[in-house]
Amino acid sequence: MPSVVSSGGQPTENAQQTGGSYGPALTLLASLFFMWGFITVINNTLLPHLRSVFDLNYTQTTLIESVWFIAYFFASIPSAKLIERVGYKKSLVIGLLIMAAGAVGMMAAASIPSYGVTLVMLFVIASGITLLQVAANPYVAVVGKPETASSRLNLVQAMNSAGTMLAPAFGAYLILGRSKSGTSMAGTVLTDAERLADAHSVILPYGLVAAVLVILAFIIARFPLPAMGSNSAAAREKRSHLINPELFKHRNLVFGIPAIFIYLIAEIGVANLFINFVSRPDIGNMTHEHAGNYLTFLWGGMMVGRFAGSAIMQRFDAAKVLAVFSIGAFVVAMMATLTHGPVAMWSLILIGLFHSIMFPTIFTLGIKGLGPLTEEGSGLLIMAIAGGALVIVQGWIADTYGLQTSFLLTAACELYVLFYALWGSKPTHVEPDPVAVETD
Repeated sequence: MPSVVSSGGQPTENAQQTGGSYGPALTLLASLFFMWGFITVINNTLLPHLRSVFDLNYTQTTLIESVWFIAYFFASIPSAKLIERVGYKKSLVIGLLIMAAGAVGMMAAASIPSYGVTLVMLFVIASGITLLQVAANPYVAVVGKPETASSRLNLVQAMNSAGTMLAPAFGAYLILGRSKSGTSMAGTVLTDAERLADAHSVILPYGLVAAVLVILAFIIARFPLPAMGSNSAAAREKRSHLINPELFKHRNLVFGIPAIFIYLIAEIGVANLFINFVSRPDIGNMTHEHAGNYLTFLWGGMMVGRFAGSAIMQRFDAAKVLAVFSIGAFVVAMMATLTHGPVAMWSLILIGLFHSIMFPTIFTLGIKGLGPLTEEGSGLLIMAIAGGALVIVQGWIADTYGLQTSFLLTAACELYVLFYALWGSKPTHVEPDPVAVETD
């Protein structure tokens, strides 16, 4: 899942004095990236489960994920204000405890069961993740030597990918594998008693998640993380200012913001509807539990693509690589829409491979040449992650015209990314590059 790091200041003396002790701190921070990737992707197995439990249409199902990404939009500014008031370390603890409270709330929602309470609790969890991202990212830049910051950021992102890969297996086993709807073939009609029993299958996995989050919060509260210095505080103050109109003179940023927004619609739509699509009789003809295991290949492809894309971009222009990957994504999206059986299933899986480089590459191209405006531009690109909330549009298309037809929206999103790669990403009014790091 997307996360961005922008180093607003140099590491403080306190941070640098940790010397060789930064390894344990980095490991602890990497665990946070793992957890929010893990919890975010649990939704991919939770959605088909809730669709069966509450007898939802696709619009109602994708509304669940929309609520999740709306939290990115509404919680980001309050998170920044909270960090300014209580500091980064306490914010990390608060973020984890908010997530744990949401997980406990999910247990309560499953006990009732209630669709409305489920939506509220998922918003709470996502708000905690938003605070965690805003608070954790700067630490990755300051813990350890400045010259190795890039390798540290790649490491924690690998942990994020590990979380997204393991979550489908966790959800398939503990949610789908323990429910009647998850172990039955598509089209099976459940009785009210079976729906209630299925709803209760969410209690155990979210209880485990809540316990892990509380333990992490306790460890971080007791761990001597390095302090942030005045340079970072000044950077936070700068980011709190109103949007600078000079930003809109940069074409690569102006078209990059909708590129991130639109790309998130494609990524989240594919992941959320994957299990329902693959389990269809004319596609994979399998149970939701079995389809959940194939979801691992989708996220695994994204991890492999990140490593491969990083190596490819050592030799080729990033915009050209983005163009090639967007064409590949468009082709396999159309194949998933127009074919059936294993060809359609593996075409949808391959979208993960082609999506892999899109967020970090669009982000890099979007801030290119912004100079002293880089941090403000980065903030706008981060806010664009809320585009994932519009996955509900694909849910409406699936209800109105059919699930397979809804992936035409995915294909259309890839075409905008192609436009951005070929023309929209060309920088204008180039300024000297600042000291900044970004990653996905």
